[in-house]
Amino acid sequence: MSPKPTVLNPDLKRLLDDGYEIDLPGNGYLVVHSVPYVTAQRTVAYGKVITDLTENLGELLPPRDHQVWFCGEFPCRQDGTPIEGIRHSSAAQALWEGFQVQHRFSNKPPTGNFPDYYSKMVSYITIISNEARAIDPNIKPCTFKVVPPVQEDSVFRYHDSASSRADILAVSAKLAMKKIAIVGLGGTGSYLLDFTAKTPVQEIHLFDGDAFLQHNAFRAPGAASEAILGQKLPKVDYYAQVYDAMRRGIVPHADYLTDDNIEAIVGFDFVFICVDKGPVRRLISDFLHEHEIPFIDVGMDLQMVPEETALFGTCRVTLSTTTKHDHFAKNVDMHDDRADDLYRKNIQVADMNALNAALAVIRWKQICGFYQDPLQVHHMTYSINSQSLTRAEMTGAPEE
Repeated sequence: MSPKPTVLNPDLKRLLDDGYEIDLPGNGYLVVHSVPYVTAQRTVAYGKVITDLTENLGELLPPRDHQVWFCGEFPCRQDGTPIEGIRHSSAAQALWEGFQVQHRFSNKPPTGNFPDYYSKMVSYITIISNEARAIDPNIKPCTFKVVPPVQEDSVFRYHDSASSRADILAVSAKLAMKKIAIVGLGGTGSYLLDFTAKTPVQEIHLFDGDAFLQHNAFRAPGAASEAILGQKLPKVDYYAQVYDAMRRGIVPHADYLTDDNIEAIVGFDFVFICVDKGPVRRLISDFLHEHEIPFIDVGMDLQMVPEETALFGTCRVTLSTTTKHDHFAKNVDMHDDRADDLYRKNIQVADMNALNAALAVIRWKQICGFYQDPLQVHHMTYSINSQSLTRAEMTGAPEE
């Protein structure tokens, strides 16, 4: 939740003091309940007017637009005709999980925008409720009823205002898995953490036995200071410390996964494998297949073209699920490569790490229903020199 209670903002307090039945559900929205309106049958009903809040750490900024949502039938004038002056669009929409609106209103003030939330909400409530009062003068939108504050059960230390501003809180809620794991916090794994940390997953477990050193800083999100590098923290502890500023639920495990501790990934909803050793990949993937845990394995192969002093290569994303995993062994290298370790450069570049991670997270979000997923691709690769993205092992409907 926000560290400062938004209700103390002067214009919201003014709504409360005037007797409006306001509700701050703790997700970046303001709801005013018990707004009287006239139905098409010329009866009085009660609806809700809703706006998103533009805020920064509990401090409200001016409204970003002049529009609101409405929960109820479309409000009419006292004669039963719709109030067309506020109409924008009508369609059932879930603003967040368990809360649905039916209409979007637009009534721009003469100044072009509302200076605060008090004037914005009162303007719409007055237009709507005045028609109801014409039928029954005793009806008022100010009930002085207190709505108990909702204690938001969120992993974030402040509201996900990016989702509320875009009206996709209900979509984002689809990503609220209980537990996911990222095995390997190298370049790609660190960007996977950066992307998934901004989703409502309850717990993100990190597995890696390496320390966070200078070379890691050049292929990781953000910027590590010399003081941090000097501490030689375990990677998982460093990243847990970084993302603790934004959210809860980052759980570090400063160990490599081996035969002795592989049981540590039992019970996860999803796993990302970001390792560069074939035998380790085999160990983890075989275990996940056996325990029917879906996962994505990522890989990158960058090489030097000496005559051009340039790099070329690919990055790969391979999905394995309980319904399709027969393709995994043929698309992923799991050989013992120790004989070549002396000559391997293992070239890593931050932008390719980020791209590899982004492709993996997009695919995971498709599985969750956040993005559409008609093709259900289980294997894809991106090639630098041809700027091509290939897809294979599809179980969805083919493209027309």
